[in-house]
Amino acid sequence: MFITNAYAQTAGATGIEGNLMSFLPIIMMFVVLYFLMIRPQMKRQKEQKSMMDALAKNDEIITVGGILGKVTKVTEGYVTVEVAPNTEVVIQKSAVTMLLPKDTIKSL
Repeated sequence: MFITNAYAQTAGATGIEGNLMSFLPIIMMFVVLYFLMIRPQMKRQKEQKSMMDALAKNDEIITVGGILGKVTKVTEGYVTVEVAPNTEVVIQKSAVTMLLPKDTIKSL
């Protein structure tokens, strides 16, 4: 009277399709992670590297610390930047954040 009948469950998906279906959410998470995080980061790194390789004399830049200046000398890993008349600073190329359009800085 108080006990209900218990029925056996039907067999679920077995074999390869069962294993694939159990890993499908994990695979989808990695695909979404790749397109939302990894791929844009790689693109941004590629653009940053090409910008650092293209640095030349008289380019106007902004550094990571927010210093604006004009490039006076470029070596393999370092850049000499004029931040004021007769004032030069040597920084690493990786510290360059942005390349400004020509004649942005008028005071130098």
